[in-house]
Amino acid sequence: MTYHQLDARRLLCPLPVIRVQERVKQLKKGDILEIVCTDRGSLSDISAWCRIHGHYLLSSHAEQREIFMTLQIGQTSDLSQNNRNLLELETND
Repeated sequence: MTYHQLDARRLLCPLPVIRVQERVKQLKKGDILEIVCTDRGSLSDISAWCRIHGHYLLSSHAEQREIFMTLQIGQTSDLSQNNRNLLELETND
């Protein structure tokens, strides 16, 4: 397990989530990603993205105008694709 950081300050929706997604593709299961951003909507967006893609939001807090989040990388992108395929099948039934 290794620790990584992502500075997404001054980026507006949807860029913080896109940057997180790009960074997570480079990481391994169990790695920790610490994110700092300023877009208030990022907290709910990144939290939802984690649930969909099998990652874990370990902590989040705000200090002044910055939001800090800590994610643990869960499933690999291949497993996440399988989850998306299953969700599509369930919604099409």
